[in-house]
Amino acid sequence: MKIVLTDAAINWFQKEMEVQQGDYVRFYARYGGSSPFHEGFSLGMNREFPHEIGVDTVVEGIHYYIERNDEWFFNEHDLYVSVDEQLDELAYEYKKA
Repeated sequence: MKIVLTDAAINWFQKEMEVQQGDYVRFYARYGGSSPFHEGFSLGMNREFPHEIGVDTVVEGIHYYIERNDEWFFNEHDLYVSVDEQLDELAYEYKKA
């Protein structure tokens, strides 16, 4: 499993969340909403220091990661993060690993 970010997504994090080298951005399963795999759960994201990293991608010194205990949510799929240009917000796609 891996996390792939487009250049637009990396720029979005720098602009909207003001991430800097050394920061950690976590993707996690949150209760509520829906996802392609789990009704009642959706993908959340925030900036926080990790406890037990399961998957980690480092871009420009910024760690984008998923905790080991959230890996179940992705159902053995890679996470692709891009930006919906019309909405100016993040868009997520899951591709079989």
